[in-house]
Amino acid sequence: MARDHLLVIDQGTTSTRVIVYDLRLKPVGQGQHEIPLTYPRSGWVEHDPRTIVASVGAEVTTALINARVRAEQIAAIGITNQRETTIVWDRATGEPIAPALVWQDRRTADVCNRLRRKEGVVSRLTGLVIDPYFSATKIAWLLDHVDGARRKAEAGQLAAGTVDTLLIRHLTGGDHLTDVTNASRTLLMELATDQWSDELCELFDVPKSLLAEIRPSAGDFGATRGLDYLPDGIPITGVAGDQQASLMGQGCVSEGQAKCTYGTGAFLLAHTGARIIPSTHGLLTTRAATTRDEPPQYALEGSVFIAGAAVQWFRDGLKVIHDASEIGDLAMRGDPEGEVVFVPAFTGLGSPHWQPAARGTLYGLTRATTLADIARAAMEGVAFQVGDLIEAIEEDLSEPLAALNVDGGMSRSDAFLGFQADVLGRPVVRSPETESTALGAALLAGLGAGVWSDRATALALLASGGRTFETARGYLWRAKALERWRRAVETTRGHYRLEAD
Repeated sequence: MARDHLLVIDQGTTSTRVIVYDLRLKPVGQGQHEIPLTYPRSGWVEHDPRTIVASVGAEVTTALINARVRAEQIAAIGITNQRETTIVWDRATGEPIAPALVWQDRRTADVCNRLRRKEGVVSRLTGLVIDPYFSATKIAWLLDHVDGARRKAEAGQLAAGTVDTLLIRHLTGGDHLTDVTNASRTLLMELATDQWSDELCELFDVPKSLLAEIRPSAGDFGATRGLDYLPDGIPITGVAGDQQASLMGQGCVSEGQAKCTYGTGAFLLAHTGARIIPSTHGLLTTRAATTRDEPPQYALEGSVFIAGAAVQWFRDGLKVIHDASEIGDLAMRGDPEGEVVFVPAFTGLGSPHWQPAARGTLYGLTRATTLADIARAAMEGVAFQVGDLIEAIEEDLSEPLAALNVDGGMSRSDAFLGFQADVLGRPVVRSPETESTALGAALLAGLGAGVWSDRATALALLASGGRTFETARGYLWRAKALERWRRAVETTRGHYRLEAD
């Protein structure tokens, strides 16, 4: 039987999706399962790792049925995942010792503040900042707060990793591997060497023996073994963190190309080629996905912690809407000249502000303010944050970005992308594939398995075109709106800085 399809596991913050692609990178079937988040305390965000693992088998089966493809037709498997979310498990049994600490989790903010004096050396080695967002302090917290965990870790009985590592362990029956893009988000890998750092492991009190072997994003990550839903021997040949996978899936593989993915958060990456560019404007320097035959590639990244999560808050918290797609219509009923500003910092402010203590804040409320005005301000708040990231990236690159390619859930909203173009004062191009994260993982898996002769052949399969949203408002409107937004952000930062002190 011909092995003429690729299977991608896209494990995100709110759901696990499995998509089957043919070898022309066209999706032919999928399954999706919502993954609940829990919030035990303010600033704490958790997953049940068992639920994540269990969702994979069910959705692989659903995707294969929907695609009318037999498992024996799968040439290779790709994995893409929410980054920074951290799990520690028993090395022998695979059982997690505690809930997964999600990338949004802020419980280690005090630890990060105590380490702030080391910010310079950490940034130089990793391209990152010291923040609860990343995995290192999460691993240490679990070792210190689960009874007996640190003793077991030092005895070699535990393993730690991000979601890709957990899934590889499950699929292969025990292999402990990760890819370079996920490793670059832990605060434990040296960006210039793609190796775990003894110095950083000591600083963050993480035993190096816990960590997985780092491999290129397209290559050998073992093969399926011991599963009841897939036969043994299907190779796993593509692994990348969701944002690096999206960068690949949008065809942004050359210096100067940029994309923004609007998922639970919003993540803007600008490819910098083989150059490591340290940011002086609050951004991150990170690894881009590469094959085993390529030299290392890098990107500048800005992270907005709350994007689609603001829409979910309207649906699940305020219960104002029944479906996420309804927020666009509600927002369009808000006053376009209103002065309500929403800083959606439910789990702190990310790039370029880095204020982990901040929380969501509304400004400009009057007795005339409606839910529609707040919905409009919530969507605008996401667009304004992305505008901050674009400005910071252009300062670091010392040149403007020609355009912005976008994908993800919020990119389906014409109203939102129109406003995003207004905020940026430049065109926004919606990808023909609004879910390019899984597409990038499929491309990496095919390259790793040798499905195509070279990367250029694979990239030529990506769909071209996509709708362009032009700016509809002028400079004066933009200047006034941005000034109001920046004042709101600085007020929020100042308030929560004082509370933290």
